[in-house]
Amino acid sequence: MTGWRPGDTRPDSASMLRVNQAGEYGATRIYAGQLAVLSKGSHAAHQIARMARQEQRHLDRFDALLAQRKVRPTALQPMWNVAGFMLGAATALMSEEAAMACTDAVETEIDRHYSAQLDELGETDPELASDIADFRTEEIEHRDTARALGAANAPAYPLLTATIRAGCRLAIGLSKRI
Repeated sequence: MTGWRPGDTRPDSASMLRVNQAGEYGATRIYAGQLAVLSKGSHAAHQIARMARQEQRHLDRFDALLAQRKVRPTALQPMWNVAGFMLGAATALMSEEAAMACTDAVETEIDRHYSAQLDELGETDPELASDIADFRTEEIEHRDTARALGAANAPAYPLLTATIRAGCRLAIGLSKRI
């Protein structure tokens, strides 16, 4: 089976669903790792718990679409389980600001990713486009919340966020195909 290529008339929505489900799963694992470390009563933990609930709702929707459209999830999900939790826990161990920098970095890449998907989809799959647009709005709000909570004050913020963003781009590329 060949995937969508520039010039084709139909985007590869199966690949989009696979990578989006993987990304939302990874986000739930990052937040689980952060919540395992952060003080339960902190403002950051409260905001992370709120964002985690939204990510779980996104994941539930993509899980349903995978089943409905008979699309297999990524085979890398066990790796994203561990890597996501470790990234979340590691950044939370650094500081609350580093946890927020992680959210800033991840959501910046997800905004770019979802925007590109919306451009690619155009009018071809209104149901999927609507879900992606709705979730993108919440992802941008997560990024903005992280920034308001001091993400830029994290130790080595530019290096930390650049590294996390590169990891996100790699995970996106791998999860589309594997």
